[in-house]
Amino acid sequence: MQGELLTIGRFARLCRLSVKQLRHYDEVGLLAPVHVDAGSGYRYYAPEQARDALTIALLREMDLPLAVIAQALAAEPESRAQILRAERDRLAERISRDRARLEMLERLAEGGLPGYEVTMGREPERRLAVARAVCAPAEIGEKIAECVGLLLPALGKAGIAWEPPLWALYPLDLEERMEIAVGAQTPQGEEASGLEFEVLPGGPVAETVHLGPYAQLPLAYNALFAAIHERGLRPKAPVREAYLVGPAEAPQEELMTRLIIPIQESMA
Repeated sequence: MQGELLTIGRFARLCRLSVKQLRHYDEVGLLAPVHVDAGSGYRYYAPEQARDALTIALLREMDLPLAVIAQALAAEPESRAQILRAERDRLAERISRDRARLEMLERLAEGGLPGYEVTMGREPERRLAVARAVCAPAEIGEKIAECVGLLLPALGKAGIAWEPPLWALYPLDLEERMEIAVGAQTPQGEEASGLEFEVLPGGPVAETVHLGPYAQLPLAYNALFAAIHERGLRPKAPVREAYLVGPAEAPQEELMTRLIIPIQESMA
């Protein structure tokens, strides 16, 4: 069929696509016919376009966005490989998040909402050396690890001792782009060039302890915020996590995380 143009119907059957799909790919500039009849508007395709059409169908089956597919088709082989690897990494991340959600749903299905003991108390003032990052909610784990990788070597280089556990600081609302921080408590008066310090004020807090994977922390936060609002209290930032037992010390099921939310002082 070399050199012979195919009607949109024949080309659709050849590529196992629908006519509607081919029209849409043309409209978005992804796969244009080689000829459109000026009078009838009929679209005609060349047989050599079948490879691109089949590739589009394959990538759409993998749920890749049309814009990404267009980039991949237009790119040189090396750039195309980079584009596809980036999509592979995004898919792997999504699968990881979905797996964590499945585990949470399974835990809820088996035993309902976990029974977290929420206590009200007072937290002392703490002085932390901190490393900061800006990220999306899905990037929190990665950015926390990066902050730890920056903070601890910097403390060691400065010869500053720190008191476990490590802390993480978050805003009240997990926004699309937000600032987070990892901190280590240091003695008063210790200073070092290149290190940033933050003083967390003391005051009333609500807190609970979560046992298990970090991916299931939303269950603990659900209980913590519910207890705060049921008491008519107002939370304030930063939300604090203290990693009492971390991944280097125990398997996921035995991780222990203390969650602390500061409470606004009563005006009465």
